[in-house]
Amino acid sequence: MVKKNSFISVITQEEKEENSGSVEFQVFHFTSKIRRLTSHLELHKRDFLSQRGLRIILGKRQRLLTYLSKKNKVRYKKLMDQLNIREPKI
Repeated sequence: MVKKNSFISVITQEEKEENSGSVEFQVFHFTSKIRRLTSHLELHKRDFLSQRGLRIILGKRQRLLTYLSKKNKVRYKKLMDQLNIREPKI
């Protein structure tokens, strides 16, 4: 029994259409992919191709979050709180 779309959308449909290229939307999209892949990998531990894809997406999200933290700390903090993402260890 697998739950589909268990990640609740924080961004409304109007915001998706208007700002689909914004950093916040991209991080949100990557986060939903990461959570979906993580639940997949809990069932299929030896799916190495999905593990590689997960690592690639994690890197992309990390680069976007680094960019956002340098440009606008307030938006960065708000996004981290909304998506429940931990601060990276530096």
